[in-house]
Amino acid sequence: MGIYKRILVAIDLTDEAPEVLGRAQTIAQNNDAELLLMHVIEPVGYAYGGDIPMDLSELQNQLDASARKQLAEYGKRFDVEPSQHIIAVGRPSSEIHRAAEEHNADLVVVGSHGRSGIQLLLGSTANGVLHGSKCDVLAVRIH
Repeated sequence: MGIYKRILVAIDLTDEAPEVLGRAQTIAQNNDAELLLMHVIEPVGYAYGGDIPMDLSELQNQLDASARKQLAEYGKRFDVEPSQHIIAVGRPSSEIHRAAEEHNADLVVVGSHGRSGIQLLLGSTANGVLHGSKCDVLAVRIH
């Protein structure tokens, strides 16, 4: 029996997502573990600092619908049942922590670009997930 039973893989729906998903899928298969697929949508107001005096709910709804469609496509491609898909709206690291606890994940897998400066080894989301997680975290280096 493997050491991981439930693996939460949080992806950003970019072209690098399959690299992260592939690594998580291999770990899940090697541990006979359940795979949960997650994407966090940041609220549209965050991007504009909340200072735009207009209703952005339609744009937020479009982002949500697009994310659900893309997550479903990745779910099919990597054999993750729709019941195992999680879409959340909020700050990525906080939402990933919440989902990991809520679903009793014992491993969280995220991608890391590792750009520069303080985040030389981890991206800001990967760094945020690592700090504060109650379970193991694997940051997959995206090439």
